[in-house]
Amino acid sequence: MTAPSSPVPASAGMSDSASDRSQALGAPADDAARTSAAIGVARVVCILGVVYAHAWTGLGGDELAAAHDTPQGVLRWLLVEMFGRSAVPLLGMISGWLAAGSVAKRSYAGFLASRAKTILAPMVLWNALAVLLVSGAALSGWINAPVPVGWRDWTDELLCLGGPSDINVQMPFLRDLFVCMAIAPLLARLPRGGLMTVAALALAWTVSGVSFPLLLRPSILAFFAVGMLARREGLAARVGGLPILGLAVPFVGLALVAAQVEAAGVALPVWAAGGLDMALRFAAGAFFWAAAWRIARRAPAEWLLKAEPFAFLMFCAHVVMIWLIGPLIGRVTGPMGSPLYPLFLIVQPPLVLAASVGVGRMLTRLAPAAAKVLSGGRLPARRRSLGQLEGVAA
Repeated sequence: MTAPSSPVPASAGMSDSASDRSQALGAPADDAARTSAAIGVARVVCILGVVYAHAWTGLGGDELAAAHDTPQGVLRWLLVEMFGRSAVPLLGMISGWLAAGSVAKRSYAGFLASRAKTILAPMVLWNALAVLLVSGAALSGWINAPVPVGWRDWTDELLCLGGPSDINVQMPFLRDLFVCMAIAPLLARLPRGGLMTVAALALAWTVSGVSFPLLLRPSILAFFAVGMLARREGLAARVGGLPILGLAVPFVGLALVAAQVEAAGVALPVWAAGGLDMALRFAAGAFFWAAAWRIARRAPAEWLLKAEPFAFLMFCAHVVMIWLIGPLIGRVTGPMGSPLYPLFLIVQPPLVLAASVGVGRMLTRLAPAAAKVLSGGRLPARRRSLGQLEGVAA
């Protein structure tokens, strides 16, 4: 069977707990509570979207490209572009927003040690599990999947050191996020102009197409710096309260432009393609934040916030689940192009979430120490309601 679809950076926006995000720098108590709830909602919604970017298709690269213009190919493009890749900017900005609030509370060593436990250690352990389970399944003949051979393969699969991992394809986001966290104390002390300069330089690096292993995806630093600026300038409530239609228009418009460029086979210069992509990602981030801001005061927030403690686990585990379980379900639905495949494609995120909740609860019950490490300390001892979360946030 074939791999999950091509990798994109995924997210996390998951560096702090509800208590860490509760103090919105001078914001009124109600705005702070709503911001906290909106962050929880956005995390779950965005990571559900990331699952679409890696959803099982049952097709190889050439077959997937050939199916791009079919009805199912268009459906997959919509889900991947509108909900998958568009989730990454907001997750990066949330991470920067949270870091801006927590970095001043700890020494540099304490801050970095905390982020190593909550970001770096889970990344390495889940990458090791991915190699063990996915490559093991490949060697047994169960699935077609990468198997690391030389030391370069191993360092990239475990640490994403010189390039992205081929198995756990979402993990370069955590790798770059940890680099951003390592310089967060410096960024937090920069004046407004300095922080804007960092964001601008990261954007310029992104659209230049230049690769350098300090950051595999320099756009993560741009989103992170913008998130820090957003907290400093008190933009959470202001952007969240903007008319949702006014934010939807540039998001959808830029997505349509990108779709037309791709469909027409236009080869844009590297800087133009990168600039269009970044404009689309920032428009998407603003739209999804405004949507989360509204959901935070509505009934769906109760369910989403109950699921939020499992969101990081879902982020770390979803590609392994898709590698191993996708082909089994695919035997029933068939690959992309089969009549039942659209249903399987649409339900993959909720299926992965349900499996992540089950795995998280089982780990918490049977191996609490392992649960703490693999989740970066995010799994709850008990579920919390929206009212309880807002009580903490207020």
